[in-house]
Amino acid sequence: MAAEELVITNIRTTGTMWLLKALSQFLGWIYTLSWSASFYPQPWMNFRRKSAIGTTPAFPIFNVLGFACYSISTTLQYTSSLIRSQYRDRHNGVPNTVTGNDVAFAIHALFLSVITLSQFWSRLWGFEKRMPFFKLVGCGVWGLVTGAIVTIASFVLLVLLKGRDRGKDSTGWAWIDVVNTVGYVKLLVTVVKYVPQAWKNYERKSTVGWSIYQILLDVLGGILSIAQLVIDSSLQSDWSGITGNPIKLGLGQVSIFFDILFMVQHYILYRGKGKEGEDEDSGESRALLGNYEEADTK
Repeated sequence: MAAEELVITNIRTTGTMWLLKALSQFLGWIYTLSWSASFYPQPWMNFRRKSAIGTTPAFPIFNVLGFACYSISTTLQYTSSLIRSQYRDRHNGVPNTVTGNDVAFAIHALFLSVITLSQFWSRLWGFEKRMPFFKLVGCGVWGLVTGAIVTIASFVLLVLLKGRDRGKDSTGWAWIDVVNTVGYVKLLVTVVKYVPQAWKNYERKSTVGWSIYQILLDVLGGILSIAQLVIDSSLQSDWSGITGNPIKLGLGQVSIFFDILFMVQHYILYRGKGKEGEDEDSGESRALLGNYEEADTK
């Protein structure tokens, strides 16, 4: 009787594990599709309006930097045997939880971010005339971009100069530290990139020109990403799968926080203030054009 109960228990456990693995894969692809789809509404809105006014250039700049870092980080963690081995050495033999859909999402997001950034060059897309791109971007933005690049380069040099076996030995400075640094740069960029847009919406008291659909898809992706991470860690019976992948966890949490903020701005605080396609799309449009035309006449 005890043997039969043990068999039944094992069958149930096996069935539960199979269902959780299937659910994890399903959530992984759904959040990948949601997050990937979230990059289309903004460039499509810009193209339809023939203008990128309403969106800060800082957002796509940080996106290009962030997703370049994320592409490098996830690709190496997924494909490099050295990085995977060093990760296991640092986490008691537990493998990382980076999946193929993480890599696919990162590369796709980088491509769409470049497209959106290019829309700030009005002549390239035939958009309405506005201030030159470099005048629209503050020194703080370029300072953060430069700082991020210098930080990554510094860690590369540190591993080459101070690492054991030129970074192959995980007990000292190793290439996994460079990969982690690149990932943390992405996390920092994610925290920072939403702030200029949230402030711009606050100043204008409007979200015209800022697509809410990208936010709705983004928040769905963030929730499902965290859910998949929890399931994967429970399957391994080791929650270091979460603590050992702070980039993925942090990205989901930060995205959800700002997504909620943008939804509050769009649906509650500034609801009905400005309509899509109106000439006043805002006074910002006239202000920018006015300043630019003034500059031309001087």
